[in-house]
Formats: sequence, C-alpha cells, structure tokens
Amino acid sequence: MSKIIIKTEEQIEGIRQSCQLAGKCLQMLESYVKEGVSTGRIDMLISEYIRDHHAKAATLGYNGYPKSSCISVNDVVCHGIPAADVILRDGDILNIDITTILNGYFGDTSRMYSIGTVTAEAQRLIAATKHCLELGIREVYPGNRFGNIGFVINRYARSQNYTVVYEYCGHGVGLQFHEDPQVDHVARRDSGELMKPGMVFTIEPMINAGKSGTKLDKSDGWTARTKDGKLSAQYEHTVLVTSDGVDVLSDVEGEWT
Repeated sequence: MSKIIIKTEEQIEGIRQSCQLAGKCLQMLESYVKEGVSTGRIDMLISEYIRDHHAKAATLGYNGYPKSSCISVNDVVCHGIPAADVILRDGDILNIDITTILNGYFGDTSRMYSIGTVTAEAQRLIAATKHCLELGIREVYPGNRFGNIGFVINRYARSQNYTVVYEYCGHGVGLQFHEDPQVDHVARRDSGELMKPGMVFTIEPMINAGKSGTKLDKSDGWTARTKDGKLSAQYEHTVLVTSDGVDVLSDVEGEWT
C-alpha cells in the first residue's frame, strides 16, 4: 500500500496558489507560442515569469534536468528539453508542462498549443486528449478507486482509435514534486486504492495517434518520443479530492468551477 499524504487546509491553500501560478504562466504564453519562436525562448519566458512571481521551477536541476519546463513537440510524448535550435513551425502541436514551487508548495499542470494551421487529425487528437483528462477528473470523488481514472481514459482513447502511454503516469504532488499515489492512465475497473478527502494528485494522460510505446533519445536521456513517429498529445491538471467530489486546483480558465 502506498503512503498517500492527506493534506491539511493550510497545505491545500498553498498548493492551490502554486497550481494557479503554473496555470497562469501557461495562459501568459499564448501570445508567444507561434511560428518562428524557439522552445528555448519559451522556456526563458517561463523562467522569468516564475522568478518574477517569487517562485521556482521544479524541473530545473531535478535529477539533472537542465530547463525550467518541458516542451514536447509533435512526436515527443513528454520531457522534451527546450532548446534554441528547436524552432516552432506551421502545423506543429506541442505540450508545455510547468511545475512551480511557491512558498515550498508544488503546482503541476500542462496543456497543448497549436502553431498556425494544423491538420484535422492533429486537432482531433488534441480534442480527444483533453476529453480523456475530463473523463479522468470526473472519476475523482471520495470512495472511488484510482484505477477507474485509467479505466475510463483508456476506454475512451481506444474508442477513438488512439492508444494511451502506460510508461508514464500521474502522481501525488504538493509537498514534493512526486508523491504517492501513482495514477495510471491505463487500469482495470475498480482497481487501486480508495480516494479520500485531502488527497492531491495529477491526472496527465498522454495519448498517441499510433502505438502506445515510447523511446528515449539517447542524446539527452530525457526526451521520450513515440516509437512510430506519430503524433502525441497531453493535458494535465492537479486535483484535490474534496468531501463530495473534486476541486481542480490548477484550473485558471473556470472550466471546473
């Protein structure tokens, strides 16, 4: 059994503030993420924004990771390292993943962006991935089991002829970057531990247009790509189990109020 930390009201408020900062940083980027801009430049903007708000980027230096964010373009599933020579082009899709540390509390969220005119297939993948996250969030309430999150995500993705990455998962967060529980995005119905009020964790499905497997770039040991070179998309929120349901701590768009 995992040791899932039940957060106090004070801790929840601190985590919420950190999550909101990460979410607002993603909002801020909307006018900068466009054709001709490098992912390295975007990471610099993220670093400046986080620093200006008296916080730190959790990824910077984490197990040797060199940047303040993960920016994953097209066939990159996750952990794409921003760089000056990675230039965004018309038709690209990308995920930007930000984790902030504000007053000692961690907030984690990510979303997709489209560059110029993207294909109908890319648009469909992005929409399906966001819906996978929404389905997973709806499974968050006291007494439900964690496996039901992965069950509904995988069932829907398969119904759309997509696959779910099983090598990476959601996780507890708040007092540390990664805590218990592990939140799988492929799981059996009614498996896993019971959810209880005060639990805080991420749901972050990675959905592939082709095969579910990934491969690491040997050059950096971080960048995970689809094995078949097909597109991948991801959305992520940090959520809180409340006494009667869910509170999406990283929601800055008002989608879950």
